[in-house]
Amino acid sequence: MRDAIARNYEIIRPYVRRTPTIAVDGADFGMPAAPLSLKLELMQHTGSFKARGAITNMLARAIPPAGVVAASGGNHGVAVAWAAMKTGKPARIFVPEVASPAKIERIRGYGADLVVTGQRYNDALLASQEWAATSGALPVHAYEQHETILGQGSVGLEFEEQDPTIDTLLVACGGGGLIGGIAAWYQGRVRIIAVEPAGAPTLHRALEAGRPVDCEAGSIAADSLAPKRVGELMFPLAQQWVERVVLVEDDHIRDAQAALWSTLRVVAEPGGAAAFAALLGGRYVPAPGERVGVLVCGANTTAVDFK
Repeated sequence: MRDAIARNYEIIRPYVRRTPTIAVDGADFGMPAAPLSLKLELMQHTGSFKARGAITNMLARAIPPAGVVAASGGNHGVAVAWAAMKTGKPARIFVPEVASPAKIERIRGYGADLVVTGQRYNDALLASQEWAATSGALPVHAYEQHETILGQGSVGLEFEEQDPTIDTLLVACGGGGLIGGIAAWYQGRVRIIAVEPAGAPTLHRALEAGRPVDCEAGSIAADSLAPKRVGELMFPLAQQWVERVVLVEDDHIRDAQAALWSTLRVVAEPGGAAAFAALLGGRYVPAPGERVGVLVCGANTTAVDFK
């Protein structure tokens, strides 16, 4: 799959940003002194990594006259709306009521037809499936799509080129398209640690059960990290190449948002800050000399003052 990720990257490269990495010291955040490498994927088009998978779908698949349809907690919908705009295709996006105002505003700003329905992501997904069946629109799934995983895998490709010295990479996990793609790229060459909200432990429960299972979906990060279950496509990748899952409380996520803002002036949404929360909250403690990379993966929030 590495070769497929690399080939796809050359296709989507004119459309996506090569987001920067920044070297910081843990001591800057009140942690033990140690080098950390943060990849600021929140600076991607649409404010998250989701743009990579969305544009891959638009370029790799035949789009019918009805265009595309997507369900999303927010970021995937923003990305599909942007990708549809870039390629001149119609898009209808379904989001749940927990979607943040910032994400809803961005979806509308890219010209997509927006439908807000249901309490959680799965409600929006069911509504989008009904629309696809009646309209003929092409579904673009947030994580359960081969093309989506290929696109997200380019985050790992870039990170390895930008910092080949890291031993461990912390990655937030919701439906699993991002961590699945990154795991498929690295294939065990670094330790991949999944980070999930304690209120939405989808991969944690799946690994315990040996298969994707339904899970609770409550957290401050519910608009990006709380699907009903992880994807079937990513699960074998996680079984093979994700070392373990770390769970973080909502207070840890809030603290991580505040620390990223106060120290780096980086505005991360809850899901975007979750991986860093594992370090700041002591849920992942690096060994002496271990070089840790952290993916800061989303910025679609209206909040700046995190007091």
